[in-house]
Amino acid sequence: MRKFSLLTALLLFSVFIYLGAGTALGASNGNINSSNLRVNLTNQNPDTARPGEPVELTVSVQNVGTKDVKDITVTVNPEYPFTEISGQSLKKSISYLNARQDDDEGGVLKFKLMTDSNASAGTYDVDIVTTYKSGSGSSSTTYTTKKTVTIDVRGKEYAQIVTIDKANIDIAKEETLEFIVTNTGTSPLKNMVISWTDPEGVILPVYSDNTKYIKYLDAGESVNVTYAVMADVNADPGLYTLDINLKLEDYDSNEQTINTTAGVFVGGETDFDVSFSESDEGEISLSVANVGNNIAYSVKVSIPDQENYKVSGSSSKIVGNLEKGDYTIASFDVSSSGSSEGAPGGQGTPGAAQAAESGNLTAASVENKPLKVQIEYTDAKGERITVDKEVELEITGGSMTTPTGGPGNRSGISSYLPYIAIIVLAGGAFVYRKKIQEKIQLMKEKKSGNKKPDEQNSDLKAQ
Repeated sequence: MRKFSLLTALLLFSVFIYLGAGTALGASNGNINSSNLRVNLTNQNPDTARPGEPVELTVSVQNVGTKDVKDITVTVNPEYPFTEISGQSLKKSISYLNARQDDDEGGVLKFKLMTDSNASAGTYDVDIVTTYKSGSGSSSTTYTTKKTVTIDVRGKEYAQIVTIDKANIDIAKEETLEFIVTNTGTSPLKNMVISWTDPEGVILPVYSDNTKYIKYLDAGESVNVTYAVMADVNADPGLYTLDINLKLEDYDSNEQTINTTAGVFVGGETDFDVSFSESDEGEISLSVANVGNNIAYSVKVSIPDQENYKVSGSSSKIVGNLEKGDYTIASFDVSSSGSSEGAPGGQGTPGAAQAAESGNLTAASVENKPLKVQIEYTDAKGERITVDKEVELEITGGSMTTPTGGPGNRSGISSYLPYIAIIVLAGGAFVYRKKIQEKIQLMKEKKSGNKKPDEQNSDLKAQ
């Protein structure tokens, strides 16, 4: 029994010697498990690093070995997303640490790192390298250890209104207004509420209120928020401000508010109604009405070159500004540029054909051939806009001739025959009336001369 016990003791002693040698060898090779120093990350401020903000690391260095150590150097080696801050050293020293230190003993060092502004949420590694000396004189040995710690990074919570799909809203017309909300941060967002108001009360939502809810929006994603809106019919054209409010929650349920503004122009294009008004001796009049909800500035009415009609003189008329609901008259000298062939009933009547060949407008020459009219105007934004219209001409009976010379579009003395006839008739009537009056006066005088003096006195008394 004694021999067995002695043998056992010898074996155990051999094991202890082997383990001790291995530990010393491991320490000299930098194995942290065999080191006499214990390095730990004891605190991080803030608890979760924020993109674009510094983070402070508190590192404790404790000598748990059986020998004193000296010349301790602790270095933090940052990698993305962490970098060194100017003026903040990442290498710090401790001159001496006693052996067998308790938990509340040892050295405490603080380091500051900068977190990249575009860092995504996650956990990142940071290496802490420690060097120190143990022993004295020629028997002093330098040891190196490495400790890897993890730092949590909280993503940046931020969203913005990237675009609004419309910059122009027509007056008194239902429009769709769409906001594109983008999470430009690096952390998901949840429970987002977007709302907007027009301080002047010109633009208002219809069919719903001005608030929309977004449950979740991941980093880098976008979502469309759509409203049906309408601008007040009595609004003055111009640029109006929308105040936009965006509330959001981060993953810690902390609420943030983002306020921004956007400009929307109220008042855009308008429309016109053009109708045939009247015709007289080759001149046609067109009634032009602003039937839209916006004013039209510097309105010009033109008859462009076209197949069936031609214009004598100016083909454009400036009619000025037209408020909504206003109208004006524009007149043009228009004639036919074709023939009556193709009119209902075959070749048409000889009179109609002759009128068409001479340029006269007839019922046959204008039938199913609308007159093209062009309207140019400047809108409230200062843009020049062109509107094309077609007008059916209504020529009833006979022909409408185009004036080329004297009255009635007839040349020479024949064009004045109607006026001469009127003058002759008027003169004859005047002469005839004068003869009648003279005849009546003569009869009165004759009758008065045949009466006796007493009868004449009686007549005078009667008068």
